[in-house]
Amino acid sequence: MGGKNKQRTKGNVRPSSSGRAAEVLTREGGVIPGFVGFDTALTSELSYVPAVHGAEEIDNLVDADFRLVLRKLSKRDVVTRLKAVQDFGSMCQERDAEEVKGVLPYWPRIYCKISVDHDRRIREATQQAFEQLVLKVRRSLAPFLKSLMGHWILSQCDPYTPAASAACQAFQAAFSPAKQPEALSFCKDEILNVLQDILLKETADTLSDPQSVMGEEREAKYVRMLTSSLLGVKRLLSLLLPDDRTALEHRLANLISSGKFWKYSKHKTPQVRGAFFEMVCALCEFTPGLVQAEAARLCPAVLLSIDDTDPVVLPPVWEAVLHVVSTIPDCWTHVNAKKGFLPKLWALLKEGGKGMAKALHPNLMPLLSKLPRDITDPTLDFYTTFFDSFMEGLSSERAATSPSESAVIVTSLVECLKYCIVCNTEEEAEHKNIRTVLVSQQLLPLLEKALGNPSLQASPLFLLVTEMLVYWEKRAGLHGEDEGKGSKDVFKGLLEDFWEGLARMFVHHVDNEEADPQALEGVATLLQVMRYPDRVKRRHVQKKKSVKICFAKPDDIEKTGVDGDAVERPMPMESGRENEGLGSPQTQHFEDVVCQLAQLCLVHVNEKKSEKHLVFLSLLLRSFHTPRVFSTLIELDEKIKEAGQHNEGNIKNPAMQFLLDQVVLWLAEKGRRDTEHLVEMVFSSLYCCSLQETTRILNHITTMDLQWGIILQIIQRACADLETLKSCRDWLKGSVLGEQLLGLTKELCEVGRTSSSISSASCHSWTLISLVLSKHHNNEPLIGEVYLEKILEKLHATLSEAKSLSDTGNLEPLISFICDVTSTFFSSVQDCLLLRSAEELLFTVFQFTAKDQTHSHLSDSLLSKLKKVCVAGVQSLTQQPDYEFEEEGFLQNAALWVTRQLSTVSSIKSLQVLVLAVQSIVEAMMSVCKRDSSLLSQFFTALTPNQTEWARMRQALPPQWVKTPLLSNRYRGVLEKPTTDMWKSRSSTKLPDHLCMGALLGKVARTVVFTPSDHKEADSSSSLPNLKYTVSELMYALQWCKEVEYSPALVSAYHNLLTEWGLSEGLHSLVPVDVMLEILYSRSLEDGGLWSLSLENYITTINQESAHSAIIKKLYGSAASFFPVSQSKLSTLQVLCPTMTKKDTEALVALATAGIVNWQENDDVYGCLAVLLCCLEANSHVEEEVVMAILATVMEWRNSKEDWFLFGSDLSKATPEQLNLTVEMMHFLSWLVSHCPTVLGGSQWDFLLCSMLAWLEVAGENVSHLWNPWVQLFVCENAALIVKLNHFFASSSPDVLEKLPAELTGEWTEFFVEGIYNLLLPLPINITETFPEPDDPVFPLAVLQSVGAALTFVPVQQLTHNSLPPKFIADQKTNLPEPLQTLMNTFCPLLLFKARPLQIAVYHLLEKVMPQLPECDGEGDTNKSDDDRDEPCLSPPASLMAILSTCEELCDSILAGLQVGEFAVVQPLSVEYSCILGYLLAWKLLLTFFKSSPSHLRAHYAQYLKRSCSLNKLLLHLFKLMPETPICPAQGTETKESKTLFTDNLCLAVDNIKNVEWELPHLACSVYYSTVQDLPAMVRLWWNSQEKRVSAAVEKFTTKYVSPVLSAQEISSVHSSTQMFENMTVKARSAAREVIATYSVDDIFIELVIQLPQNHPLGSITVESGQRVGVAVQQWRNWMLQLSTYLTHQNGSIMEGLALWKNNVDKRFEGIEDCMICFSVIHGSNYSLPKKACRTCKKKFHSACLYKWFTSSNKSTCPLCRETFF
Repeated sequence: MGGKNKQRTKGNVRPSSSGRAAEVLTREGGVIPGFVGFDTALTSELSYVPAVHGAEEIDNLVDADFRLVLRKLSKRDVVTRLKAVQDFGSMCQERDAEEVKGVLPYWPRIYCKISVDHDRRIREATQQAFEQLVLKVRRSLAPFLKSLMGHWILSQCDPYTPAASAACQAFQAAFSPAKQPEALSFCKDEILNVLQDILLKETADTLSDPQSVMGEEREAKYVRMLTSSLLGVKRLLSLLLPDDRTALEHRLANLISSGKFWKYSKHKTPQVRGAFFEMVCALCEFTPGLVQAEAARLCPAVLLSIDDTDPVVLPPVWEAVLHVVSTIPDCWTHVNAKKGFLPKLWALLKEGGKGMAKALHPNLMPLLSKLPRDITDPTLDFYTTFFDSFMEGLSSERAATSPSESAVIVTSLVECLKYCIVCNTEEEAEHKNIRTVLVSQQLLPLLEKALGNPSLQASPLFLLVTEMLVYWEKRAGLHGEDEGKGSKDVFKGLLEDFWEGLARMFVHHVDNEEADPQALEGVATLLQVMRYPDRVKRRHVQKKKSVKICFAKPDDIEKTGVDGDAVERPMPMESGRENEGLGSPQTQHFEDVVCQLAQLCLVHVNEKKSEKHLVFLSLLLRSFHTPRVFSTLIELDEKIKEAGQHNEGNIKNPAMQFLLDQVVLWLAEKGRRDTEHLVEMVFSSLYCCSLQETTRILNHITTMDLQWGIILQIIQRACADLETLKSCRDWLKGSVLGEQLLGLTKELCEVGRTSSSISSASCHSWTLISLVLSKHHNNEPLIGEVYLEKILEKLHATLSEAKSLSDTGNLEPLISFICDVTSTFFSSVQDCLLLRSAEELLFTVFQFTAKDQTHSHLSDSLLSKLKKVCVAGVQSLTQQPDYEFEEEGFLQNAALWVTRQLSTVSSIKSLQVLVLAVQSIVEAMMSVCKRDSSLLSQFFTALTPNQTEWARMRQALPPQWVKTPLLSNRYRGVLEKPTTDMWKSRSSTKLPDHLCMGALLGKVARTVVFTPSDHKEADSSSSLPNLKYTVSELMYALQWCKEVEYSPALVSAYHNLLTEWGLSEGLHSLVPVDVMLEILYSRSLEDGGLWSLSLENYITTINQESAHSAIIKKLYGSAASFFPVSQSKLSTLQVLCPTMTKKDTEALVALATAGIVNWQENDDVYGCLAVLLCCLEANSHVEEEVVMAILATVMEWRNSKEDWFLFGSDLSKATPEQLNLTVEMMHFLSWLVSHCPTVLGGSQWDFLLCSMLAWLEVAGENVSHLWNPWVQLFVCENAALIVKLNHFFASSSPDVLEKLPAELTGEWTEFFVEGIYNLLLPLPINITETFPEPDDPVFPLAVLQSVGAALTFVPVQQLTHNSLPPKFIADQKTNLPEPLQTLMNTFCPLLLFKARPLQIAVYHLLEKVMPQLPECDGEGDTNKSDDDRDEPCLSPPASLMAILSTCEELCDSILAGLQVGEFAVVQPLSVEYSCILGYLLAWKLLLTFFKSSPSHLRAHYAQYLKRSCSLNKLLLHLFKLMPETPICPAQGTETKESKTLFTDNLCLAVDNIKNVEWELPHLACSVYYSTVQDLPAMVRLWWNSQEKRVSAAVEKFTTKYVSPVLSAQEISSVHSSTQMFENMTVKARSAAREVIATYSVDDIFIELVIQLPQNHPLGSITVESGQRVGVAVQQWRNWMLQLSTYLTHQNGSIMEGLALWKNNVDKRFEGIEDCMICFSVIHGSNYSLPKKACRTCKKKFHSACLYKWFTSSNKSTCPLCRETFF
């Protein structure tokens, strides 16, 4: 059978043994038992899912994939089941209907199980899958409905909403709304069976397996099933038809008669209790007969549960309460209302519903309406208790903190009050008493409580009371409608009582010196709401409960005609004169109360100066600005004052009289801070005034010398709405206000200039000025236009004065205020800049933004503010359709001012600020104008200089640019009378005008052409006029920067700025190629110089010479056009030559040759020679005869024009033209050596070599004139000729050498080489002495580079037998011959000279002699006694060690702040770079010296290095100079095949300046590799002595990058070794990194295996035993130990270690005894033999071994016999 733990075969769909057993049962009995759930009760009925019949036949209908998925649904793992359900749904959607139908017999059993799964995700996925199944099988589901429907209804009531929603969706997919009752009717008994069993029979342990499901999960599932079942009964009843409900009543009677069912009302879980009460609601609604039968249990269960305040339970409880009191008339007979129900209700109300007011309180009025008389008797006491509890609940903590809860309680309270009053409208005494009590003891106290409570004021209380009053008035017949129906007098009495009580309450609060301001505000708020209820109604729309009780007739309250958005906003004046809206109370009492309160306020204000009452009066008048109110105030005032006091008795308007007599005086009171309410009072009064009266009053107020803050408030209030603005228009436009504002502006500017601080009063004044400038209506200014322009002129004048002052920072507050005013004006006023004064103001603001802060002294915040003002102004200006670019306009003035400012720019920062300011103008223009707007092109034209100005600016550029292209042979030019000062003046502090203008126009052009969003080129680049000239000038400026090598720092910063702005490529892509080529060619042909170099750079940039060769050909036409040759034509030709056709170059060669040959008739020999060389450099073909003719002509010049050759000349007197001619001859001779050496005869070679030597002699004599670039060029070309000759004689093939004259090679070797290097060797020394400062602009670095390249060819013999002036150092210990010592002393210091070409050249020179130096040390340190001393040591060359010591100190200071493993990034060619380069080169020389030394000397040198600790310092420095990942540059990411700096050869070429930033890291890696290769023992010793962090970093780096390369080289050196050993053979295994040495002599045979470690050479080399014959074990071990010691401690290769070991063994066989300390014949480090013998035991020891023995043991006895050693 199948084992439990066996692996199931994938795809095996054969049923398990239990499945086959089920088949047997089916065949034998025909029935498969229905095992569903875990119920153990015996029953004759089948389980809920009917048993499947004919399983064998059905199984064949199920697809294999479906079977696999269905099997997974029974797995325990949640994720597996979830995935299976999702797969099942997908398969139902994708498969054919017939395949899906095969699953249906299995589906009910599975669905009934997984639809109630513990995991809610599975339940949701089950319903989604069921929906797909239903959609696929449709009607085929019918036979299985009865087995499915019970759990389907359960799922629709799942507490997990997504699962319930999915089940409902599946149900709706299966049945249309019309068919759903039929389907449920068909299955109603089965559904009720399932629900009833769960409710009455099942427990947590029967619904889930206790053995596999945790207790908490079982309980959770049981609770969920109970909840779903209770809600399922409700859903079933709601969906069934009435007849089906009647048929189910007997089944439901069984359910609700069960005691277990009624226990659910007290279940511990809220969800179950809530579902129970929802089911009770359904029972009451759909089966009232059943409910009445069970009333005895139902009524207490519901009515006594009202104190269940759980959020889940309370809503259904109260719904059930309403259903019960409505459905069961005698419900109160089953409950003691007085003792059981009402106390719980009072407690709930007192606590404000315990946070559930929204669910509880809307049900109170319906409940109140259903309470019988016997419950509410005595009525008055009941109402008192009821509303007292209500009021207490309103004060509860929850209601106080929650506005929404408070609003619900208030709404319910007022509704109940309204209902109770309506229910008691009879004339009898009891009813009258109830009404009086409700109004006086409930309603009025509620309002009084609200007066001091802001949260109650914010609630709908006032609005609800107002609506109730309006309702009472309608019932009283005050609205002209006959609604009273006999109760008019009752409601009139109610209103009188209410207003009488309200008036008393108001007077109590108002007529009080210590009145509470909050209460006064509450009174005003209540009156405002009563006046304009519709304004508040929108904010207090309440969501009513679905159960509503309506009165006999609905309240149809008509809307008022009053407009407004809020209570505080006053009515327009016209509306104020209309009748009050119908929504407001109409009774006379209302206005009487207002008048009474107004009079009281006026008394308190006049008599007691009460500010609180003044504010209250303002609030009253804001809502009640009626003639009667103002008349009342005037009457009171007249009673107080005497009749003769009125100056204006003719005033009939009470509002105007009140204004002039009272409000104006209050405004004029000094010391008053808060005037906003007085301003409101002014406008409340103005509502009752005519336009003329309004203007008169406001003019009067303006001239009263009030605070400007009051005028500001008045203007702001006047602009609040259109009607008020219209009424105040004459005042705003009038001269009174205009003159006052102009005077204020002048006063503010004067105060700002004299004071650096601004008072609060000034702040109000500035705000006022800003308001009147910016506030416009219908495109008209707020004030008169004349005064507007005068104010702007004054602001402009003030800003101009501030701009001219040096201490602008003190005026910052003034500028800031003007800035704010201007900003508001520009951004909010249309057509504002059509005023000339506004343009001038904008221009001044722009000047502020375009100046550097170091000059303007403005803060960042103010500058940012000014920039925003400028942008707003430009946008406002340029978006005017009728604005034109005109003289004295803003754009014209700005352009002229910017061009003038460019000539004064002194720093990059100033240039950047100026350009960005112009850019902001352009961007502002583009944001409102089209890209091809004429304004943009006109502004660009105004900025652009004309051609004359451009030429002037180009001529003003410093001429230092000539040097770089001249020395790199890219330019053949001259300067008139060059001087030393010309080349030294490079530290200019001001940028040339040309560069500044190029940057400005380039930035503007880029801003216009490129869109800000994606920086793609626009199609309208041609919209800018003369763009091609601007682009060409920018390219000229960039070329100048390039040629001066971005020096000094000012030029470098300028180029960085251009790069940041995207201008480093010159914007040439904006101009067509043919147009750009044409303009550059024409300017190059006309002026040459930088234009030619710019043309060359452009041709290289477009990088498609072949595609554009036709355009270039069209430019120059024919070759003859370049003759006669001029300087500019020559420069242009040099650029175009590489792109010319073969035909054209041949024509040029012919014309140039003719000019050279006929030199006597040609004035321009130099030009022809230069043209010829240009063609030759472009690889033009020339016949040998032509070459020989030209050479013959040159040789002829040697005789007739010797001065042309400058032999023996003083080059300081030679002109650049003469030097250029000589240089061209050198060019020609160099070309001959490279291309036509075999054509030359003996005399021609003599001419060439002798000329070269003569020129070299001239160079040596004119070192002091090397400041001149043309003299430098002379020396460089001569050195290049020497290099060509060296290359030729050193690397030419024998065939070529045979064709040369017979004696030529010998003469070169014996005579010319010695002559060259006798002259060349002193040259670098003379140059460095003459020009000691390498950073000097006139330092001849190019000469050092050329001379250094020539010096690398010097033969060793010339160095060892040099003729340099002797140079020795006192106390210098040396064994070197004088010439070598002089060479070392002369050149070693130059390793530290800050000139890379010289350092590299010196390195190459000294490297040649390093192998010669160890020979001079002979046998090493033998001149001292061996007694009592350590191992002998010997210093390497002293001059080299001195340089090394100096470099060590410098490197220590440079690298001091870095840890081992951190990569030091060194700026190329800096001082630090030179120091480190000299240090590494010195070590490379020292390692070369060490490697060239014999073994015994190497030990002495190593001992010296060990004592001096130099090597330790080197290794620490190297690990700061080597990169963490030493991958060769330009290789991307690191891979196994990547070349590293250890595998790539280091090329230290003198003239190689590529990848100079990688030179130091590569050199450091090379030095480290040489160190571990040549000094492995010392490196190993250093590594072992380091701390853990350092040693780990070193080992990781070495193992990864160095060890593989070094091990491979060691193995390959063994393979390729030519060293032969007598009696020993050596083999290598590269894969295993092993070397096998086999030693045999006579009958002795020894085999040793040497294993290199992974971290070689840091780890120790292991020596393992191979075969051995004829050797004792002890001896064998000694020899293995010796070899291991040699390989570990000797500084050399494996082959050298093996040779030493073999020598040791050979000595042993020769009879020499071992040293008894180290057990070796030959010492491991100094390779000496045992010589020191003990006089007692006669044993011999190594001197070094004895020394260590004596010092470590602190004894002087023999190690063997212990006798005193002497």
